[in-house]
Amino acid sequence: MLSRLKFGSLVGAAACEGAPASSASSPTLDLDAIPLTAHEAAMRLAITAAKANPLYPFGAVIIGAADRAVLAQGVNNSKTNPTLHGEIVAINDYVARHGNQGWADGILYTTGEPCPMCMSAIVWTGIGGVVYGSSITTLAEAGIAQIMIRAREVRDAAPWYRGRIMGGILRAETDALFRNSRVRGLLGRDLPRHGEN
Repeated sequence: MLSRLKFGSLVGAAACEGAPASSASSPTLDLDAIPLTAHEAAMRLAITAAKANPLYPFGAVIIGAADRAVLAQGVNNSKTNPTLHGEIVAINDYVARHGNQGWADGILYTTGEPCPMCMSAIVWTGIGGVVYGSSITTLAEAGIAQIMIRAREVRDAAPWYRGRIMGGILRAETDALFRNSRVRGLLGRDLPRHGEN
């Protein structure tokens, strides 16, 4: 009988055949080599995007690692489609602008730690790195329903993906954004189901 770990390795190896070529062969981005001020500037862009949805302020931007150009952006739009989290919207925006290429050279910045669905999509694209503000634990504590699987756990389950993850960038600002979103929802009207804006 196969253990879960061995089974996962076999499934991962089989899935690796269909993994994006860019994620299997590209060098790993060193997020620690990027100045903190550059990470903070990109996170501020994600925060600005997030403000378009005051009840679910999940904003994301994809930034070129080398030139720091904004390649795509997105904000939670799950009222239209429950899968349109900020990261998914940013990924779709990237494809619309650049096609399905060059993923390994980008860094996705997001106000909240990617949920398992979003992190899985990030893994499949082969994006070079992920930087988030608030953790899944903080999001849950703020009253936003979460599947309690950390982004690193999803990444680690994909043996071919080498993208780095960095959390806590401008955490005080993103934590306040999510806490205040719950207050606005409680004061302004009944809170919608998770994912509705």
